[in-house]
Amino acid sequence: MNILVLIVTILIAFLITVLLSPLFIPFLRRLKFGQSIREEGPKSHLKKTGTPTMGGIMIVISAIVTSLIIVKKISPEGIGYELWLLIFVIAGYGLLGFLDDFIKVVMKRNLGLTSKQKMLGQIIIALIFYFILDAHDFPTYIQIPGTSVQWELGWGYALLIIFMLVGSSNAVNLTDGLDGLLAGTAAIAFGAFGILAWYGFSHYEVIIFALAVVGALLGFLVFNAHPAKVFMGDTGSLALGGAIAAIAILTKLEIILVVIGGVFVIETLSVIIQVISFKTTGKRVFKMSPLHHHYELLGWSEWRVVTTFWLVGLVFSVLGIYIEVGLT
Repeated sequence: MNILVLIVTILIAFLITVLLSPLFIPFLRRLKFGQSIREEGPKSHLKKTGTPTMGGIMIVISAIVTSLIIVKKISPEGIGYELWLLIFVIAGYGLLGFLDDFIKVVMKRNLGLTSKQKMLGQIIIALIFYFILDAHDFPTYIQIPGTSVQWELGWGYALLIIFMLVGSSNAVNLTDGLDGLLAGTAAIAFGAFGILAWYGFSHYEVIIFALAVVGALLGFLVFNAHPAKVFMGDTGSLALGGAIAAIAILTKLEIILVVIGGVFVIETLSVIIQVISFKTTGKRVFKMSPLHHHYELLGWSEWRVVTTFWLVGLVFSVLGIYIEVGLT
C-alpha cells in the first residue's frame, strides 16, 4: 500500500479530532457532562471534578469517518466486511461506554452501569463479532509468534474471541486514569498493529482503520494531555479496547496483543493482585491500583507517570513487532 495513503489517513483523522474538539468540548460543558472523581482516589485528582468527559465520542467518530473516506476512495471493490466489523466493534463498545458515562454524569450514579450489565453488553457484542466471522469462514487457529506452529481451536475460538474483546476492553478501561495516559499508550499500540498489518497482512482496510485510530488519538491528545481539557470516559476506553482486540483477531495476531498491549496487561494484573492480596491477607501490595496511581502516591508527578508509561508502551510495541517480524 502507498505510504502516502497511510500518512494522509493519520492526518485526516488528526484534523477531524482537532477541529471537532473546540466545538464539542464547550457543548459537553454546557450539558454539564463533567467527570465525577472517586473520593477514594488520589486527592490531587479532586481538582479535575467537572472536566468534560465522553470525549471518546470524537475519537470514535473521527476513526469511523476517516476509515470510510479513505477505503471508499482507494477501493475499487467498495467497503469489505472487515471494516464494517471494526466499525461495529468500536461503535458497539463505544455505545456501551456512553451509557456507562451517561449514567455517571447525568443520573449521578458514580459507578455507572453495574458490572453484570456491562459484562453482558460486552459478551453480546463479542458473540455477534464471532458469528459474522464464522459466516465468512474465518480461520479458527492461533499461530505461535515467531514460528509456523498453528493451533486449531475449532469452536473454542469463540471463547477466545469473547475473552479477548471483553478482557481487552476492560484492561484498556483500567488504564484510563491520568491525563493523556490512555491516549498516548493506545496510539502507540494501534500504531504497532498498523505496522504489523502493513508488513504481513493483505487486507488494507484493517491497516487504514488502525492508523485512523492513531490519528484520532493524537488529535485528542492535544486536548487531553496534562492539564486535560476533556476526558475520553468509558465511551472512548471501552471502544479502544474492543477495537484493538478486533484488529489483533482479524490480523491473526491474537497472542501478540498480550505483548503490544503490555501496559494494559500490567495495569490489569496490578488490580487483580491488589484484590487477591487484600481479600486473603488484609494487606495491599500497592498503595493504590491500578498501577499508575501507585506511582502517583509515591510522589511522582502525573506527567512523569504518563511519559514513563508511554515509554514502556513503546518498548512493548517494539518488542511485539520484533517477535512477529524479526523472528520469522
